[in-house]
Amino acid sequence: MTENELAIVRRAYAKQIMAADRAVISQQVEDAFATVPRERFLGPGPWPIFRFWQGGYMATPSADPVYLYTNDLVGIDPERHINNGQPSLHAHLLACAASNEGEHVVHVGAGVGYYTAIMAEMVGLSGQVTAIEYEPDLAARAKENLSGYANVAVLQGDGASVPFEPADVIYVNAGTTKPADTWLDRLRDGGRLILPLTTNQGFRSAGPGPISRRGAVFLVTRQGPDYLARWVSPVAIYPCAGMRDEASEHALAAAFEKGDWNRVTRLRRTAELPEERCWLTFEGWSLTYE
Repeated sequence: MTENELAIVRRAYAKQIMAADRAVISQQVEDAFATVPRERFLGPGPWPIFRFWQGGYMATPSADPVYLYTNDLVGIDPERHINNGQPSLHAHLLACAASNEGEHVVHVGAGVGYYTAIMAEMVGLSGQVTAIEYEPDLAARAKENLSGYANVAVLQGDGASVPFEPADVIYVNAGTTKPADTWLDRLRDGGRLILPLTTNQGFRSAGPGPISRRGAVFLVTRQGPDYLARWVSPVAIYPCAGMRDEASEHALAAAFEKGDWNRVTRLRRTAELPEERCWLTFEGWSLTYE
């Protein structure tokens, strides 16, 4: 397949994922998905595609990159169940984060860098993306894959503790049980945090009940000293190393049990609030209804 033909395939793919499930409306996001070649980030084919109805992976028929332009999870390391995430979910979350030309985006859990590259397209050469990946092998792959992007820096380490400059967008690409103080501290006024909160049953859809009761993504927007918050999506996503513990997971699971996550309007950096005002409260932070 020629590069011109692949460009047509990528544009069709971008339009399809924008229309899938959530009907995302963002020309900026669509253009970024239509520009970045997914095959350059996933190694040589054939590629393992995760099939939910089979509970496992199936190899593409050949190494033709056209097979990567679907709304599917592609295995990065199938043995560890690490995937290149579902494009339509990321399109939705990237539209919610609404990165603009010239902004600084921090991508926590960058994997091999495919979605980092999409963020780099969105902020342009006047912007900057800081990609943080905990797994050394994936960080090395991301660094190589993103070497052609002058506006991207790749760091290996814990996304909750690696220092970074103040950010307009912090995009967390792994399931946590709590927000890191660093993320809230380093978010600029007007900045947006994409925060996936997941229970221990929030990965691989292994537990009973719907995904919406096991994992949720909240969009947190800083306004001076305040943090507005709203639910934007259910999620099942790979766990975030260093940002999970038994006690906070228990509190999160209890919050999911009572429902009402879509009533959340604020994240507060205190747990000293009446229970009736809180969807979740735990050791220094709360998600509240007002």
